[in-house]
Formats: sequence, C-alpha cells, structure tokens
Amino acid sequence: MAEVATFATSDQLLVVIDPIARRTDGESVRIAKDVLSAGAATKVCLPDDPDEFARALTRRGSRRPVVVGDDRALTRAVTLLHRQRELAECVLSVVPVGAALSLAESLGVPTGAVAAARAVLEGAERRLDLLVDDSDGVVLGALRIPPIPDFDAEPAGATAMGAAAGRPWLRTCQSLVRTLVPARGVSPAGSGPARLRIEVDGATLVDLDQPVEAVSVTPGIAGVAEVEVRPASVGAEAAPLRAEGRTVTVSGAHFRYRADGEVSGPVRTRTWVVREGAWGLVVPGS
Repeated sequence: MAEVATFATSDQLLVVIDPIARRTDGESVRIAKDVLSAGAATKVCLPDDPDEFARALTRRGSRRPVVVGDDRALTRAVTLLHRQRELAECVLSVVPVGAALSLAESLGVPTGAVAAARAVLEGAERRLDLLVDDSDGVVLGALRIPPIPDFDAEPAGATAMGAAAGRPWLRTCQSLVRTLVPARGVSPAGSGPARLRIEVDGATLVDLDQPVEAVSVTPGIAGVAEVEVRPASVGAEAAPLRAEGRTVTVSGAHFRYRADGEVSGPVRTRTWVVREGAWGLVVPGS
C-alpha cells in the first residue's frame, strides 16, 4: 500500500452524500460539506436510493468523487466502479459518517468529519489491494465464514431514530437496540462447525473431513491474502491453520459469508482472487 500522489485544493469534487448518513448524523454531514466547500469547488449530490447513488457516480465527469457515508456506502461505490471497469482510473475519497465505520478506519481514513474532510483536500492517494470473487463481487477488508453478528449495523427502526440525531437520550436508546438486536439476515455465530474445503493457490489447506469453526481472509502483504482456518476441536483447542496466497477457493456444504459488513450466500463454492493495487483511496498524507 503505497502513497503515490497528493491532491491540490484546486481539484473539483463530486460530493455524494449517502441517505443513511443524512438521517443518522446530519450534523457531521453539514460539517463535512462546509469543510469541503471551503477548500475546493464542489458539486453536492443527495441521492435518495442506490440507483440515484450509482447515477451520480457514473455522471461524475472529471470531478473527483467523495462519498460521505458509512462502510456500506464506500463498498457500494467501489463495487459500482469495479463493475463499470473504471476503478483503476478513479481515485475515491470517503468521509465516514454513520454507525459502521470500522472498515474505513482500518483503511487509514480518520473517522472524525473535520479530519476526514481535510484529508480529502490535502491527503495522498494510497493504492490498495482488492479481493474479487467469481460473481464479480469485491472485498475491501475482511472476509468471514460463517458470518458473525454485526452490532454496528443499522437495526430495524434506526431510520426513525437517525432523524433525531443529536438528542442524547435517543442515542442511548439506539446503542441499546444495537446491543440487543442482531442485524437482519445474519446467521447466529454459534451455528456449529462446517465441513468445507479451503484451497489456497490450488493447495488444500483443509478438506471436508475436518470440520471447521471459522475461516477468515484478510489483506496481507502486497498482492496476497492471509487465510486463517480454525478447526473444530473436542477438548483442547486446535491450533489455527494459516496460509498466504493470491487465490482462495472455499467449497462444500452451502455456506454464507460476511464481506465488509454484508452477508452473502448461501453458495456451494466461491473463489476470491487478489488484485494488487486495484483501487485508490485518499488518506492523510505522511
């Protein structure tokens, strides 16, 4: 992950504000808009749904896109540009706003609105690896099998709560709901061992005769992914199995997986390939 370019405040920006960010934290959205508008020529888009979000990015012209939203909004933008085969040439910026911000933070983006907006104006492009699967899906950060509950996800009813952002007692209620209610569509963490074949660069790391408790795939050094498999055990905990490679294939019984906060599946087989330096993200300069 190398920083390859810095940006000038003379750049023209397309600021796309995710609707969930507007509902959940309007104050942070306002601060981000003020900082960006003060430092560069900006065009602000307020899409109401994913289709409008996609159209705004597609019609960006020469403007540098800035996504104001949570991890899902960032992943949506990367997925769209990847499927349009425009990701390599388009440098993205993000101002994290919302409940789920761990992905953006892990990629080096500040989670405060002021610091993140300043990074958009003054930061440097960092080239990042991407995991691309055989259905043309992408993974920016971590991949988990089976999916675990995501308590940072927006629970049912959070839309109404978000409309009153800034009221401390409602924020307390929202935090309590996140603690008690798992995200919709997520399988329980304790659903039992799975029988899966995991292959890394064509070599079998674990086969169907060895039940596994969990599988994780995360970015490693440039151009490879780190794979960790935790075998199921009786009595003493079994040591995890680890490998690195450019291609990871999981197959066997139907399974679900969580990638960047989103649950997919069930599928019987899925292959992920690392694409080195496939996309650019603006982060604070060193």
